[in-house]
Amino acid sequence: MAESKTVESPKAGKKPKKVRYLKMKVINDLKSDTITKNVKEHIENTADLTTDDSTSYTQLKEHVHSHTASVIPPKELPSVLPWVHTAISNAKRQLLGVYYKMKPEYLQYYLNQFCYKFSRRYFGEKQFDGLLVAAITYTPDFKSRIYNRNYCG
Repeated sequence: MAESKTVESPKAGKKPKKVRYLKMKVINDLKSDTITKNVKEHIENTADLTTDDSTSYTQLKEHVHSHTASVIPPKELPSVLPWVHTAISNAKRQLLGVYYKMKPEYLQYYLNQFCYKFSRRYFGEKQFDGLLVAAITYTPDFKSRIYNRNYCG
């Protein structure tokens, strides 16, 4: 899931949308019920969604403000959903390049780390203040080797 906004006049060769935040969640299947449950948990009902025309997304329009689904030819993918594919390919590259023999039970942690880095790349001067707040309010969420497997974002 990528939160983006349209750029008014993009420069030549640049993407038509600007991404702000990114969330990734490991799911076991692409069934409509699984997708709908995740959307209800993690996306506000005032959101506008743009997706491909998968049958997994048929129930989404009932849970969000608007849902635009369309069949996207492969040549148009970079212009319709630009940041989704960029984020997925960057995450794959990082996971394959950094981690060796990834275990499925740790995949959500790896995605959390990627999303954290991706979503905070434009914080600039606010980054230190945010780090202080996070350090002060942090409470450990683990017992022994059983960790909290929440999604990133």
